[in-house]
Amino acid sequence: MSNFVTKRREPFRFMVWLGIASSIMLFTILLAMYVIRRTASDWTDVRLPNVFLISTVAILLSSLTLHNANQAFRHERFDSYRTNLATTLVLGTLFILLQGWGWRQMIRSGIGFTGNPSGSFVYIISGVHLLHILIGLIFIVIALVEALRRRPYIDSFVYSVNPPNQLKIKLITLYWHFVDILWIALFIFLVIHHGLDLRLSL
Repeated sequence: MSNFVTKRREPFRFMVWLGIASSIMLFTILLAMYVIRRTASDWTDVRLPNVFLISTVAILLSSLTLHNANQAFRHERFDSYRTNLATTLVLGTLFILLQGWGWRQMIRSGIGFTGNPSGSFVYIISGVHLLHILIGLIFIVIALVEALRRRPYIDSFVYSVNPPNQLKIKLITLYWHFVDILWIALFIFLVIHHGLDLRLSL
């Protein structure tokens, strides 16, 4: 029976890894297109808004809090699990808001989605990544709702020893760490090619 249950859970792990592999391929293609397009004569580099750096700090902290949530879940510290999960949700939402603020700064600087291909790629790359963040936040919300519905220790304990639930938390953590690392790689790539605009504007 144990092997049967394990085999039934494996498709979820496979789907997450398949999604990660697909995302890597997608961004590899986008970055390859960026490098090729950058050689055109109409390309003019635009600086990244400094708020993108702040959003990067927020997403890094969210990885730490989700790691803490995972550890708390495994060690039956359910209050800490709920707190860290909620903090991850707040930081992930803050990341989205800061990215939107960055787009607003670009638009106010005259960098629209069309016109300058350099700016267009910044919008596309960061926008596609935001979709990945939104997917992760949906699952974090589901996990948090389930945790809040099971405040009594015994309910939380029964939930935590259920293998499918353990796998769910692990896969959510795996996916979230991936999108965090992905953004760091994209951010470094964009900063190398664009630099940061250190002026802070509302």
